[in-house]
Amino acid sequence: MLWPVDEPWPRCCDADPYDHDYVSPAEPEPPLVPILQLFAEDVPEIPFPDGTDVLQVLWCPFDHDSFPRPELRWRRRADVGARRPAMPEPDPESDPERVPRRCLLDPERVTEYPSWDLPKDVRQLLEDRFSQLKSATGWDYEADLSVAPGTKIGGYPGWVQLPDWPVCDCGKVMNHLLTVASLDFDDANGKRWVPLEDRPVPPVPSGAAWYSATEQNPTGLMIGDVGGMYLFVCTSCTDRPFAYRFDNS
Repeated sequence: MLWPVDEPWPRCCDADPYDHDYVSPAEPEPPLVPILQLFAEDVPEIPFPDGTDVLQVLWCPFDHDSFPRPELRWRRRADVGARRPAMPEPDPESDPERVPRRCLLDPERVTEYPSWDLPKDVRQLLEDRFSQLKSATGWDYEADLSVAPGTKIGGYPGWVQLPDWPVCDCGKVMNHLLTVASLDFDDANGKRWVPLEDRPVPPVPSGAAWYSATEQNPTGLMIGDVGGMYLFVCTSCTDRPFAYRFDNS
């Protein structure tokens, strides 16, 4: 990550040692793990605060109410100056499923529609069309045509449980900024949402998993029970306060 050499790397200083895998107060505070770095020119849809052009997402890889706890950094690349030559290694007791494999993003823009967030009156109007579409083509609205799964910017959260949109202190409902997901797609929605770069998918031997673990899970992350983390920001506030939610399948 673009990190100033004179800026300390953030560590988790949770006061409750039982939130972590270790219980000894003598152990050092674990460094946060880098999750994602995005640049404004690559993702202009992100509501960057004025004067910034880099978004960095990190989290503590230990449990905080059973999930990692994220932090956001907004930066201006020109202000970074001398850069930290390397990032600290994760705490040796970190859960390896909370530490992503290092990889580059190859973004793909898609069009999606709400699932849980589809208003009830609209859903009632469209139910017959959904049924006709599935009968005629085999395409299922929920799995194939509504919310895109996987790690993504913007769009709708892929709620498994009931929607839980956070509200900012200013009173406005926050906007979905990004999702960090365990899987890019699964057997139920892979027909539609396999990334273009991974197609065509080779035939799967009888009795084997439909897609390889690397194709479904390129980062190696596993959040809860094949769950995801949703990050939200308030675009009405200039300092972009954020909140987060977790969801399990």
